Amino acid sequence: MNQRIYHVLEYDKIIEQLKTHAASSLGKEAVQRLHPSTDVEEVRRWQEETEEAATVLRLKGYAPLGGIFDIKPQVKRATIGGVLTPEECLDIASTLYGGKNLKTFIEEIEDASLPILNEIVEQIVPLSELERAIRNAIDDYGKVMDGASDKLRTLRSRIRSYESRVRDKLEGYTRSNSKMLSDAIVTIRNDRYVLPVKAEYRGSFGGIVHDQSSSGATLFIEPQAVVDLNNELQETRVQEANEVERILRELSERIAEDESFLYINVQALGHLDFLFAKAHLGRVMKAAKPTINDAGIIKMREARHPLISMDEVVANDVFLGEEYTSIVITGPNTGGKTVTLKMVGLSSLMAQSGLRIPAQDGCEMPVFENVFADIGDEQSIEQSLSTFSSHMTNIVEILKGVNEKSLVLFDELGAGTDPQEGAALAMSILDEVVNRGARVIATTHYPELKAYSYNRERVINASVEFDVQTLRPTYRLLIGVPGRSNAFEISRRLGLNESIIETAKGQVGTDSASVETMIASLEESTRGAERDYEEAEDHLQQAQQLHEELEQKWADFEAKREELYRKAEAKAQDAIEKARQEAEDIVSQIRQMKSQAELKEHEWIEARKQLDEAKPSLAQKQSSKPKAKAKQTLNLQPGDEVKVTTLNQNGHIVEKVSDKEWQVQLGIMKVKVKTKDLEFVKREEPLKEKPMATVKGKAYHVKPEIDLRGERFEEALHQLEKYIDEALLAGYPQVTVIHGKGTGALRKGVEELAKRHRSIASARSGGMNEGGGGVTVLELR
Repeated sequence: MNQRIYHVLEYDKIIEQLKTHAASSLGKEAVQRLHPSTDVEEVRRWQEETEEAATVLRLKGYAPLGGIFDIKPQVKRATIGGVLTPEECLDIASTLYGGKNLKTFIEEIEDASLPILNEIVEQIVPLSELERAIRNAIDDYGKVMDGASDKLRTLRSRIRSYESRVRDKLEGYTRSNSKMLSDAIVTIRNDRYVLPVKAEYRGSFGGIVHDQSSSGATLFIEPQAVVDLNNELQETRVQEANEVERILRELSERIAEDESFLYINVQALGHLDFLFAKAHLGRVMKAAKPTINDAGIIKMREARHPLISMDEVVANDVFLGEEYTSIVITGPNTGGKTVTLKMVGLSSLMAQSGLRIPAQDGCEMPVFENVFADIGDEQSIEQSLSTFSSHMTNIVEILKGVNEKSLVLFDELGAGTDPQEGAALAMSILDEVVNRGARVIATTHYPELKAYSYNRERVINASVEFDVQTLRPTYRLLIGVPGRSNAFEISRRLGLNESIIETAKGQVGTDSASVETMIASLEESTRGAERDYEEAEDHLQQAQQLHEELEQKWADFEAKREELYRKAEAKAQDAIEKARQEAEDIVSQIRQMKSQAELKEHEWIEARKQLDEAKPSLAQKQSSKPKAKAKQTLNLQPGDEVKVTTLNQNGHIVEKVSDKEWQVQLGIMKVKVKTKDLEFVKREEPLKEKPMATVKGKAYHVKPEIDLRGERFEEALHQLEKYIDEALLAGYPQVTVIHGKGTGALRKGVEELAKRHRSIASARSGGMNEGGGGVTVLELR
């Protein structure tokens, strides 16, 4: 893309703004390298990257990018054998920590899908051991710590001891010989402890003179008594410096070993910083993610120029590339036309750079191979070119590269020459560019171009609104309405004599006056349509708000109803449990009298089962209402199976109590139920009694049932087989096997035996009066 366009459209100012949002020099370098891409897929990926970073900022409010440095020079120097300083090592440790922290931060976000960011942070290698080694050797102030090695700890302890002894001796001199000293202090010269001695007492101390004051009145003398201690101190300091260098060399070698990982980390961190900088800029601008297309379609609603303060900028709708490919903005130089040109061009460059654009959500931008612009007065004194010549030079260069993948912006096309010739040339240039398929926005103040769009299929007129009441432009772009001259209205508002204005109007051609009238009518119609649109938008928003409120109230109602269902069910459950407990007590008392009554055990099982089944099961609220089942209550007879709708339980009619009530057997309970609360289920046909065999076998005394409860599985089946043989000899047509409910294993065993036994015709579970699921009735052959 033409580099000149970046300056013309002020793209470089966007880059400078973007830099301010980068947290590290790595991010700033990435920003500086940013240029619009002409590859559609690359632009789409860039936009997705920015969108994911913006999602993180929306969910978390920030991204932890602190402590990250550009450590590439340090790593390179360590790789070629250099020894890094403590501060350089500390920068590497800080960057490792920052990378690890950012990696964890991104990976722990579960509220959104972030495939691109996760792919980037996967490249970051924590290198915790290297970070720990640096932190254990260097403190936060960039100083090698005593604990970096045992030898260093010993040497520094010795240094402190020597310094203390030297100071003690010299402070003894300051107390006893203060009159010989310029100041009663201990100072340092050439890294050795000395005393400031008056020149006349030079011979009183002996030792070495290291320096003297500018006046010569004071000599800085190292007394002979501390020379040996200072020598030992200096020697120890040399050893300390050697040990520190050894430690730093060792750390530098470890850094060199991880060179490739460190470079990858730096690259990933710089990219992440760059992405979050783009997201931050979009948030500051209140910009939106554009949908990218390759069809040359621009759709921007309430688009703003990104370099104008939001308090001052006027938002405009711009649509280009579908119904029309060119916009010609006509009208006098009242302001706003050039801003519109730059806004569209700059938004295109920003979108192709992966940046959000300052417009409403739902915007759409194409990818152009080139953006051309001829904007402003670029008259060149050095080249002795007039304004017209300067514009023509730019236009000639533009026409060399224009194609269907280009965006062309012309400001005051044809200006600077004879109006008639300039207008004709402007129309010819526009025809050429439009015929090549480019997207074009041009501004002009030539009235001849007002009719241009009416003779071209892919061109539409536009203008910038002007308020004649305030004599100021509103900067609102009016698509479909050509600009009109406001000279007469402005003159009248400024106080020009009305007779002069009327005379001037008389000199204007009829055609021009008709065109101006038509334009005024179009402007009024456009303003009316916009008012209607805004009113419709308000009604739509109110309707949407009302809809949302109704949905919320309906949801609250549903939740309240659910809560009432749960409370009612809990209350009913308590009542049922209480009744069941009372029934249990009654059964327990009756069971104690079992020995006095000739009742069979399976009958007690059946009674207990009926007691359990008598507990009503409250219906749960369903998401959709079932169709009501028609009640069949006509011609009810004793013995019919019916459903008691109030209890949602099935039972059998015992007898008719009255015209409106029936006595119904529900398990072991008999209840009175109104006819309207009954639904007919079925009527059982009377069973034909099977003739009992009259020939009795030797085992005629065998009971018609066998109780297998409490027996082991194999032993129970063995007893059952023996019992069936005895029942056959006794001539029984059917027998009852009592196995209980339990785990169901014994019941399944009985069913399997019945299937394979040649003398068993069929097997079924017991009826309500036979013991239910606790027994199996076998029909014998």
